[in-house]
Amino acid sequence: MSWLESARTIEIEPSLYAADFAHLGEQIEALMEAGTRAFHFDMGDGHFVPPVTIGPIVLESIAPRIHELGGIIDCHLMVEAPERHFEAIAQAGGDSVTIHHEACRDLREISAAARTHGLAVGLAFNPETTPEAVAAGAMDFDLVLCMSIHPGYSGQAFMSDALDRVRALRRLLPDRMPIQVDGGVSRGNVPALCAAGAQLLVVGTGIFAHADPAEAYRELAESALAAMAVPS
Repeated sequence: MSWLESARTIEIEPSLYAADFAHLGEQIEALMEAGTRAFHFDMGDGHFVPPVTIGPIVLESIAPRIHELGGIIDCHLMVEAPERHFEAIAQAGGDSVTIHHEACRDLREISAAARTHGLAVGLAFNPETTPEAVAAGAMDFDLVLCMSIHPGYSGQAFMSDALDRVRALRRLLPDRMPIQVDGGVSRGNVPALCAAGAQLLVVGTGIFAHADPAEAYRELAESALAAMAVPS
């Protein structure tokens, strides 16, 4: 069973790319104690996106403790030829991989390849790609990730037109398919994102730039739950 089948109505996913790596284990444990169930793990290859980011060695070091505490690791592959990394990610303890629409020629083949390694699989798209183009190829995936920044660097400002893209996706996709948003997510835009139809909210600096990341997570989760309780 995919972790998404047991996901809560709304999940705040701390993005480990923004963490303090000198205290990574401590921050993970504090966030899980605060209620985190899903961590976002960004991998960049220096080609599809400019920076080379964290990879399977880091994943392997944190996965056992996250799984022991009942969490999952959602891996976002900002890379060319993502299928080359599926086996290493699965062996290192990743639970899902999200690949980019712009980086793949055969989406069905990529999705099937991920599943042979026991991974759930998501489909991401950049701000320049239309929701209609993504929805047409999304049926073989478990989630769709709407980028609300240009992928690659943490700390960018939220692109407000992402709200329209999320609304369009929600109209185009089946109700069962969750929409994820990544980039510039904060307490200020969480209510609007929830109202637009997003259910998986990736937060980097909005959590890890705070003196107490666990408290920042709790505030975001409370804001999201309050937004979900308001009738649309």
